[in-house]
Amino acid sequence: MATIITEEDEMVHNGEALPILSASAKKMKIDKLLTAPLPTYSASVPGSYFWTKIAFWMCRRVSSVQFRTRATSSAVPLSAAGPGAMCCGWHTNGLMDPLAIFLNHPKEFVVGARHDLVTRPLLGWWTRRLAVQPVVRKAELLRGGCTEEEALHLNGRSLLALSSGVAHGFGCVLFPEGTSHSNAHMIRFKTGPIRTVLAAAAIAKSKEMPLPKVVPVGLHFRRREHFRTDQFIEFGEPIEIVDDMVPSAMVEAVQQGGWIEPPESTVHRLRDALQEQLPYLTPNASTWKEHRAVHLLAHAEAREQGKKLHTWEEEVLAARNVRDTWPGSTTTFPPQPLGGERMAHASEAAELLDTAGLDGRDLGAKGQVFRKASWGRVPSAVLSVVLFAALLPFSITSLGLQITLGRLLGDSTDEGLDARTSFQFLAAFFGSLLIWPVVAGLWTVLVYLNREALASALGLSSSWLEVGGASPLLGLVLVFIACFPLFWASGKSFASAWDVWVDTRKAWTRFRFPAEEKTRLGRLLDKINS
Repeated sequence: MATIITEEDEMVHNGEALPILSASAKKMKIDKLLTAPLPTYSASVPGSYFWTKIAFWMCRRVSSVQFRTRATSSAVPLSAAGPGAMCCGWHTNGLMDPLAIFLNHPKEFVVGARHDLVTRPLLGWWTRRLAVQPVVRKAELLRGGCTEEEALHLNGRSLLALSSGVAHGFGCVLFPEGTSHSNAHMIRFKTGPIRTVLAAAAIAKSKEMPLPKVVPVGLHFRRREHFRTDQFIEFGEPIEIVDDMVPSAMVEAVQQGGWIEPPESTVHRLRDALQEQLPYLTPNASTWKEHRAVHLLAHAEAREQGKKLHTWEEEVLAARNVRDTWPGSTTTFPPQPLGGERMAHASEAAELLDTAGLDGRDLGAKGQVFRKASWGRVPSAVLSVVLFAALLPFSITSLGLQITLGRLLGDSTDEGLDARTSFQFLAAFFGSLLIWPVVAGLWTVLVYLNREALASALGLSSSWLEVGGASPLLGLVLVFIACFPLFWASGKSFASAWDVWVDTRKAWTRFRFPAEEKTRLGRLLDKINS
């Protein structure tokens, strides 16, 4: 049996405290995990084609509501064809991190995930249809979640399945940190993604297929835990795997259906190459406070030049330039704090704004502390609110339970702030599947019971449900179907109205900002710019 370590022991592995496990992560169902369906490599998708397409279509719909703006960039053109891609990013936003990569890369993906995502109710049913491969992490093994033999067997099975998928040209997402966390910088890199992609390279070489690549991915969320936050995904320069990284012994082993570990020196070489590139695509700040200060400095510098950072992507890149050109900054892992009096002033100003729910976007032009409200946006804001009010009955009935459930689960989870929006996403995703049909049925019954009153109010014939002279059944089926685009429209209108509320609240905060603190902020900005 594996050694059982209690959380009170604060187990340290390789110099780092193991992450605290959630209640769900502690529930190991090894028998069910070993029966998880394996991916198929001859088809266009690794799992069920129908359920995969439905799942990703719905994920895109939910993401369009969950995020206010979405942008992506790539150092090289992305393609669904060509060699497999092992995408590696930092991991601070739970399920939203892999989804961001899935939805912005043209490839289909073989998926590896924490073991409990394959055994949870509802979610587990879906992940098994997508052929998601379960993985047991070191923290679960060391804390006695299963025996070492079971973990090795399950992880070996999953690694081989993922490697085979990448070798056959699919994409894969694995996070070198091995866990989702809440730091403003990356934590110690594990070797799992590198060993997996080297295994894929051995399989590809044995079949005379192109060798896969490692793709660093920057995942940027303005405030990851907020509804309607901004998202920017950037795919970095791929790290090539060359022929001499894959020894003939590995190729011969996979040809015979076996497996041997890749050379340790090659694993570390590739891991170090990834560790050199990937932090650059993250905030890479010593603390979130420093991160906020750097972004404020980016806005302040643009303001001094008579410019504005209009998009989240522009802000991320401008903040990166501030960070990389900071006097005395050094490239270390993890990063050292940025020092100096100017950074101290920026930190103080950023915290003053953050406490009031504001940030660098709220600064005014040069010579003004705050920007004024944009009256040109009033007509579109009024239209958004009017449309939301018109669809309010549909919003309440179709979204009310989902919003409540997502908020309760997100605020009460024991998995940390990095899982908050994951629960909100899942509530929206499964709520659409389970709640909307029931609500649509209730609306259809309501329409039938009030068909005469509706006909009178709308100036329709009393037999308006008898489409083409048929029985009312066909008309009721059409009413039922029509409910779903109405529910979708009500969700979009709710999101737009929420944006109006947030913008209005910020404008009011700027207008009512205490005079003393406003003066203090102005002095800090002057010191920053000088």
